[in-house]
Amino acid sequence: MAAKKHILVIEDEEHLATGIKYNLEAEDYRVTTMGDGPSALRLINENPRDVDLVILDLMLPGMSGYAVCEALRAAEWDMPVLILSACTLAEDRRRGFDVGADQYLTKPFDLDEFLSRVNSLLTLYSRRADPDWKPAAPITSFQFGNAQINFQTFEVTVAGEAVRMTQLEMKLLHYFVENKGRVIPRRELLENVWNVRGNVATRAPDQFIRRLRKTFEPDPARPQHFLTVRDAGYRFVARPEDCQDSSSE
Repeated sequence: MAAKKHILVIEDEEHLATGIKYNLEAEDYRVTTMGDGPSALRLINENPRDVDLVILDLMLPGMSGYAVCEALRAAEWDMPVLILSACTLAEDRRRGFDVGADQYLTKPFDLDEFLSRVNSLLTLYSRRADPDWKPAAPITSFQFGNAQINFQTFEVTVAGEAVRMTQLEMKLLHYFVENKGRVIPRRELLENVWNVRGNVATRAPDQFIRRLRKTFEPDPARPQHFLTVRDAGYRFVARPEDCQDSSSE
């Protein structure tokens, strides 16, 4: 039996750390919580390969989350870091990435999105740890159903007919293709496609997904490729026969 993935949560608010630990353990992860940066760094220093993911608050006593992340990268520890912070300004996010964070999620956060990001980071880290693993080449073209897409030239055909698409539609489509098969929370789409805060009230994702369905689905009222997974987000399926268990609308 494979060993459980070990997640280190560095969070000084005890009630929040307890809630995060509870939900992660429910997903069968092994979780350690620490309330300050120096203690967490000492734990990692004892056995860096025992920690598969760091979930890091920024506003910590004595040593900021920025400094903790910077120390991790200075020591050349490459485990992924997910910043979980109430700091929502663009400069906070930018600084987090500058010191080496892999992802940045603002509080309050959606639990499904949080767990999805945790799973994605752990999957990528496992692949990076494999000496035979190489990064996937960027997706420049893709085919599904009766559609052919060239992301470099913006050329799209459906059933042999050319289709015009906007730059934002292509960006959304590309994001779906890169994450095919995975449930993508609305917040994640807003942050990574629209580049806005994930808690912004907007129907833009729904409107654009309807447009993708109208373009690519044989029957937009009964989508096979661009699915809405109730209470969770959206899912792109290139081969409908691979997806028989999702509720869609």
